[in-house]
Amino acid sequence: MSAIAKHRRPRRRATRVLAVAAGVATVGALAVALPANAGQDAPGGAAAKDKKRTVDVQLLSFNDFHGNLQPPAGSSGQVTEKQPDGTEKKIDAGGAEYLATSLRTARKGHPYSVTAAAGDLIGGSPLLSGLFHDEPSVEALNKMDLDVSSVGNHEFDEGAKELARIQNGGCHPKDGCYEKDKHGKPKKFKGADFPYLTANVTQEKTGKPLLKPYSVWKHKGVKIGFIGLTLEGTPDIVSADGIKGLKFHDEIKTINKYAKILDKQGVKSIVTLIHEGGSPASQAYNYDCDSPGAGDGISGPITAIAKGASPKVDAFVTGHTHQAYVCTIPDPAGKPRMVTSASSYGKLYTDTTLTYDRKTKDIVRTSVKSANHVVSRTQPKAADMTRLIGRWDKLAAPIASKPVGFISGDIPGRGATSPESPLGDLISDAQLAHAKSLDPEADLALMNPGGIRSDLVHKASGGEGDGVVTYGEAFTVQPFSNTVNLVDLTGAQLLTALRQQVSGSNEASPKILQVSDGFTYTLDMTKSGADRIVTDTVKLNGKALDPNATYRVALNSFLAGGGDGFAELGKGAKPLVGADDLKALNDYFAANSSADKPIAPPKADRISVVR
Repeated sequence: MSAIAKHRRPRRRATRVLAVAAGVATVGALAVALPANAGQDAPGGAAAKDKKRTVDVQLLSFNDFHGNLQPPAGSSGQVTEKQPDGTEKKIDAGGAEYLATSLRTARKGHPYSVTAAAGDLIGGSPLLSGLFHDEPSVEALNKMDLDVSSVGNHEFDEGAKELARIQNGGCHPKDGCYEKDKHGKPKKFKGADFPYLTANVTQEKTGKPLLKPYSVWKHKGVKIGFIGLTLEGTPDIVSADGIKGLKFHDEIKTINKYAKILDKQGVKSIVTLIHEGGSPASQAYNYDCDSPGAGDGISGPITAIAKGASPKVDAFVTGHTHQAYVCTIPDPAGKPRMVTSASSYGKLYTDTTLTYDRKTKDIVRTSVKSANHVVSRTQPKAADMTRLIGRWDKLAAPIASKPVGFISGDIPGRGATSPESPLGDLISDAQLAHAKSLDPEADLALMNPGGIRSDLVHKASGGEGDGVVTYGEAFTVQPFSNTVNLVDLTGAQLLTALRQQVSGSNEASPKILQVSDGFTYTLDMTKSGADRIVTDTVKLNGKALDPNATYRVALNSFLAGGGDGFAELGKGAKPLVGADDLKALNDYFAANSSADKPIAPPKADRISVVR
């Protein structure tokens, strides 16, 4: 029995589709098709002459959902669409109610349809899902008929044992069961209907994959194999405790290994689901990624993986970078191969047509076409998602709706367009304030940008009123329950850490630390690597940083463990552990804001950027 078949409940997709209003169209998308010389059968070949020999399989995919059951707020809930005249338009998108409708509408008229994801479906989630260890999101994804997913780095946020519970079900070991059944007994979490795949994640003791490495989707004689991976660099971006006893392996070698295994089993059509991605040349979801040539519109880690992985793989569904692209990148045999990503938070989904040749059992790559579609909020909501959200919202409401602070305007974080974000400044200031309550000698605070999951929006999200920050909104910004730690670092170590933002594992995609008030320096992006940090501009309260002096630095437990490639920050001396970062933020709001004196958005002028 295939892994998909084992984990799936019997589908009732036709019944569900009937519940969705007919005639709902997705917002415009740019379709990409492979050139005529790209695949196994050229036009006029045997497969083209015998139409009964081939069948079109619809592959719907998305990535980096991150528990966003409700529409994400602010710029985090928008996609950029390029208009015919070259201008760009922002479109509100996302939310489980709309994603479910989009997927169900897209499946209409497609008897062969499979839905796949590329990881980070959970973790880093808003309160509605995160408060319940993402059980609500897994329940929603089950109802959306997700068939298969790779794991992402955030699936490891609470460790391998918790990931196993997410897959197999059972109540949380500490928090127990959240609901009761009709008999008043604890309602057990059922787990994911779909298999999570971990081809390149093995257990150190046994050498075996943590979960299944691949699975095969079968329908009326059609077989498509899915290999699932996360990025090899996961240990650099998750808590060490969450991956203890696990090894993460090279992506290309792993893909090639399992492509051979599937091929020997007679599975010739193969799709790789990988939680690794690239950086597109444009932020518009519908730009032409293949201009001027195939794959010219994308850069980053996924390009090398796509170029190096076995030609046996017919398509890649990717994630991690939260970007949107549909590209054709040549495989090692020189044949273009589809590589896609659907942004994040359920704002887009990708619709790819795979033409399956029943005789060769392979995909006819000349016929592959793909496009990203906006999950528009103007379409009808899926009623079952509305009920699900309402049910969990009722449990979360007493906590989520509690006011914790006041702001006078939008404070961009995840949606900021500059390396330094206003919300990053605010969080750093809050962590420094908390650190000073533990040790008055605390000098500065550093915050990793990836730990800022959203924006703070001035407009009310519910009945709390404009400018009111609720516990739920603050939780969405900082959902990881990291502690605020204090360590001693020399000035030389701080300089090394600043250089690690733009060198080593972070050189290709810099991770600019957010800094507390009084810490300033210049970032020269016209230079390369560590030279981007202009050493003589690094100052604390106007005084040049002394390489030989010792500074008391506040940073979250993730950075204190050397996360995000900041190995130097993991070498701090005299550690002191404070409260969790969310408490630090809420305490800062309580001490520094009120209804008549809200906090103004920080200017984000601590890091001067030269371009």
